[in-house]
Amino acid sequence: MGRWWSPASAAVEPRSVQLLLLGVALVAASFYAGTLFGSSASPALVLPASRSRSPDSFSAEVADVPMFTNRVSRKYRAKPVAVPDHGVDVCPLEYNEYVPCHDASYIRSLKNLDRSRHEDLESICPPREKQLFCLVPPPNDYKIPIRWPTSRDYVWRSNVNHSHLAEVKGGQNWVHEKGKLWWFPGGGTHFKHGASEYIERLGNMTTNNTGDLRSAGVVQVLDVGCGVASFSAYLLPLDIQTMSFAPKDGHENQIQFALERGIGAMISVLATKQLPYPESSFEMVHCSRCRVDWHENDGILLKEVDRLLRPNGYFVYSAPPAYRKDKDFPVIWEKLVNITTTMCWKLIAKHVQTAIWVKPEDESCRQKKADMKLLNICESNDNVSPSWKIPLMNCVKLNKDKSNIQKLPSRSDRLSFYFKSLEMIGVAPERFEKNNQFWKNQVHKYWSFLGVEKTSIRNVMDMNANYGGFAAALSSDPVWIMNIVPHTMTNTLPVIYDRGLLGSYHDWCEPFSTYPRSYDLLHAFHLFSHYEGGKEDCSLEDIMLEMDRIIRPQGKNSRTDVFEMNRGITLNLNRRCTEVLVVARSLLPLLICLLYFTYWIVIVFFFQCVVLLIILECIYK
Repeated sequence: MGRWWSPASAAVEPRSVQLLLLGVALVAASFYAGTLFGSSASPALVLPASRSRSPDSFSAEVADVPMFTNRVSRKYRAKPVAVPDHGVDVCPLEYNEYVPCHDASYIRSLKNLDRSRHEDLESICPPREKQLFCLVPPPNDYKIPIRWPTSRDYVWRSNVNHSHLAEVKGGQNWVHEKGKLWWFPGGGTHFKHGASEYIERLGNMTTNNTGDLRSAGVVQVLDVGCGVASFSAYLLPLDIQTMSFAPKDGHENQIQFALERGIGAMISVLATKQLPYPESSFEMVHCSRCRVDWHENDGILLKEVDRLLRPNGYFVYSAPPAYRKDKDFPVIWEKLVNITTTMCWKLIAKHVQTAIWVKPEDESCRQKKADMKLLNICESNDNVSPSWKIPLMNCVKLNKDKSNIQKLPSRSDRLSFYFKSLEMIGVAPERFEKNNQFWKNQVHKYWSFLGVEKTSIRNVMDMNANYGGFAAALSSDPVWIMNIVPHTMTNTLPVIYDRGLLGSYHDWCEPFSTYPRSYDLLHAFHLFSHYEGGKEDCSLEDIMLEMDRIIRPQGKNSRTDVFEMNRGITLNLNRRCTEVLVVARSLLPLLICLLYFTYWIVIVFFFQCVVLLIILECIYK
């Protein structure tokens, strides 16, 4: 392959210089953060020996970086981005759980929110000048997360040092304190004796005691108000994938607990906007004491559930109105029955504390209700636009074009099946198959380059997932993948859900709705080039800082008194730049930053790699 650039013709532009300065500052600040907040042991950076990586694998070495005197300071984003001479500041320790778009102090200052509908719990990003522009530190005594599957049941207390849930939900077996650990027995508000028993009961209710949830056709579940996500964890033996979400509210840090356990989850809420998932994506929507007022506002939240359910999908409701006869629970139940009947949902089971409805496949009932002016039908039949910050609609959609309805194959066949959702966005079968094969080969090379045990990586985010090929190629590995489709790109998220995978829409001009230190591995394929040269409040520096916030400090912990912990981070960015940096040993040249280090030192090489890639893209484009 010939070179696509000429060093002699490369001109270093001012933008490149700015990014270089930012990179140097971030690297230095990361060193400093490791010194301030890391282990008391001397930090060390060691490239692990690996039989699969030859000495000449890298065609460029990261240059020595001069030391900076970084400061611990609460700094805010300037316009344009300004990196001080002493380097990027480290946020004060009290910001170790900083989630920019769920900042309670900022949201409290807003006067025009509909708090009766919980709009204040939605993602509301402050203007850039009111967002912190500093490196988020880990808490005191942060430890490398425990490996999956042990992490399903045990996590370090020091990593999520909040006792409120254990105090108020311990009797329901959400979480218990156990020495230096949090222990998750698998209970929940409506399944305090364990999620396994509850899941078996749901299987009996959906199959009339003849099977389980898998035989009922359930492959993907949306868990509303998930708590610490034990329901999701105990669905995994059935090979059922669950998108769990809950708000950042009084049940402090429930999503942080879920992510620390290695269970897929994100901060979100059913309030005034559509959830960031495509229509007809789930076979089941689950609510176990999820604290959602489904009966209010003419059932508009149930109509959002209807949008998300596939035909013949289940709505599982475990809450007091389904079984209690005191207070106002009978009135609420009557309203729920009226709303669901109007939408033509069928109540198929009501047992113990749970009621289950099924969304109809036949639209004749809905059309009749609409003709009687009892049900509003959505006018738009737009299947292309992403569900990103769209107001909730008090209507249901009719699938009038039956040719677009496709019976999905079994879970095992979905990953490689050619769906109509691919055809609708112009992807031919040959292109889809080529993409699948590419990522199978590429992921094999990734593991080879990383040289780590596969159990050392659990939480993965694909920041620009396209058709989900990267996640599909990892399907047999012990990881879960959050597939992100930027809402300004081709809407491929329906394809990802058709394949039995999970994901969300997002705009990388904003911080993601998750806690710091959520992911072991970030995969960014052709992402920066999409956002480069955009608006002033959406710079590459902003995206890089957000990546720093959500990636975990990982590697070999100096304290291995309970578990041995190793991690690696892969960044796969713009192809042209990686060809400069790395010998093309795989189908797609890539840059891998693999380190064994102590605590926060991960950011050192993580940012060196990212910055070099961006700079080379600017210089050699």
